[in-house]
Amino acid sequence: MENASQLKPTPVIYGELLNISTNDTHANFTSKAEEKDTNLAFQAGLGVTLALITFATTLSNAFVIATIYQSRKLHTPANFLIASLAVTDLLVSILVMPISALYTVSQTWTLGQVVCDIWLSSDITCCTASILHLCVIALDRYWAITDAVEYSKKRTPGRAAGMIATAWVIAISISLPPFFWRQVKAEEVTSCNVNTDHIFYTIYSTFGAFYIPTLLLIALYGRIYVEARKRILKQSHNKPGKRLTSAHLITNSPGSVASTTSLNYGTNDSSSCDTTSSANVSQVKVTVSDALLEKKRISAAREKKATKTLGIILGAYIICWLPFFIYTLLVPVCESCFHPELFDIFTWLGYLNSLINPIIYTMSNEDFKQAFHKLIRFRCSST
Repeated sequence: MENASQLKPTPVIYGELLNISTNDTHANFTSKAEEKDTNLAFQAGLGVTLALITFATTLSNAFVIATIYQSRKLHTPANFLIASLAVTDLLVSILVMPISALYTVSQTWTLGQVVCDIWLSSDITCCTASILHLCVIALDRYWAITDAVEYSKKRTPGRAAGMIATAWVIAISISLPPFFWRQVKAEEVTSCNVNTDHIFYTIYSTFGAFYIPTLLLIALYGRIYVEARKRILKQSHNKPGKRLTSAHLITNSPGSVASTTSLNYGTNDSSSCDTTSSANVSQVKVTVSDALLEKKRISAAREKKATKTLGIILGAYIICWLPFFIYTLLVPVCESCFHPELFDIFTWLGYLNSLINPIIYTMSNEDFKQAFHKLIRFRCSST
């Protein structure tokens, strides 16, 4: 009996056990509440950041389109290609990025199968078209530098429209195949991703949308750089200066007041005047500036700047899209390598290219800067 009474728990022990259990429950509840608050704060911050990127992309591309539309000076086939690129990036910011922001923040698809299919198709088509537009612009630039005389005759708005149409046809052909094996799910759709089970489509889409265009861009840019370098070096050998040319004035003719002059552009050597002059003919020295070489030097400077701009665009494009397409090609052969957070980061890094493109063009092109400032002043004065 004495041993039994010793084994029986006292009320004090019961109270202590109850307090420990209550404290643990309260601690767990507090921990979960804090974790939930942290997640909400993170989602809110992420949502605001993605919304700002989306808004900035929409605004910058809309301004490029409006600038080209308002300025008649910018109505050239080359700038039509840039305007088409801006339209494509604008579509990315309107059709793709808002829904992607919602999906990235919530991590759950709530918009149904139909919207999922439309969104994925728009994503693949618009992003691929944006990349192909960079190829079209580089190709136009390459022809303009390597075959300037002949291509100037062919460089028409109709040709630019044909190049733009080709880019869109290729982009659509890459986005369509997934529709042929799409399966309608009876249960509620909670995720929306491109089906990576078809390895051949993954190879076809990644090579058609990125790897082949990237190789083409690098090859074109390399040739453009070499040709532009040749022109710049050629211009640097021609030193600008003053020329002395002789003009004969026939004094005994009726047209002596409006006599003709012969201006000969050559080296900096001054020509000697004839010492023997007849009574009817006098000789005068005329000094002229080298306007032709000055014009060529300005043209070479513009060529250098345009080539540098193309290089910046190419570099930004590779930095933005290379991680995404490497990861996309890796996931089908290594399923354990897939992490949703990493995929979201690479996806938004690619979307960021649609914001960078208009910024590079407006900051590096003087004609765009002037037209852009005029547009801003016009908007401000009208309001």
